[in-house]
Amino acid sequence: MSLPAGRQPLAVLQQRVRLVSRALARHGLVGAWGHCSARIDENLFLVCAAKPMGQIGSHDDGVIVNVNQPLPKGVLGEVRIHQRIYARRQDVGGICRVMPPVTMALSTLRRVPKPRHGVGAFIADCQFWDDPRLLRDDSLADELAMEIANEDALVMRGNGAVTVGGSIEEAMCKAWCLEDAARIERYVSDLSDDLSQSLLSKDEVLARQVSSGRVFERLWEYLTADDPEPLDESLAFPSESEVWA
Repeated sequence: MSLPAGRQPLAVLQQRVRLVSRALARHGLVGAWGHCSARIDENLFLVCAAKPMGQIGSHDDGVIVNVNQPLPKGVLGEVRIHQRIYARRQDVGGICRVMPPVTMALSTLRRVPKPRHGVGAFIADCQFWDDPRLLRDDSLADELAMEIANEDALVMRGNGAVTVGGSIEEAMCKAWCLEDAARIERYVSDLSDDLSQSLLSKDEVLARQVSSGRVFERLWEYLTADDPEPLDESLAFPSESEVWA
């Protein structure tokens, strides 16, 4: 199968999904659990192999899933989260379901990271899902998709997080930003009882939500460094003209 005209061939998309899977594991954002996907078109997306993401090898291809049909055999039950978000968000080209530990710890206190430093500005409007259950039925997945609304991140109480982006690479970068913001949240909490003084203002958040100057490109290079599969220019961080939409 090939992608629509102008898109990368399926083999390249498979490698992009594998690269993101291993990078998420390498940087402690997933362990035994977690998954990621890249959109193919309005109705289809590619989800990573159903195994620990750090163990996904160069021959472990993902599975093509239809947004509007039952999950294929062997695909993890929570992949329905991806289905419902893709169905509602035409701007989303990639999704990461992650288990970042500091974000997870904060979530048990019903807290999400706040924008307190530059990287935190990218997840300033992170949403919160106050339910620790696995999302293995369509109605719950649809509720979560409505809860994330038009934002880029959602934290699930005691159950990790979901990040989205225009591409799978951007979704991965947002997952890293979320956990980095959670680390700052933890450190600031240790330093002061008055956390309000460390918050970025709305104007400061807007001023820092700038990705020019290869901000995410450099983060992509950092996160995928030392990957076992060879990288070429087809696997660079995609420009806006290269994402699915």
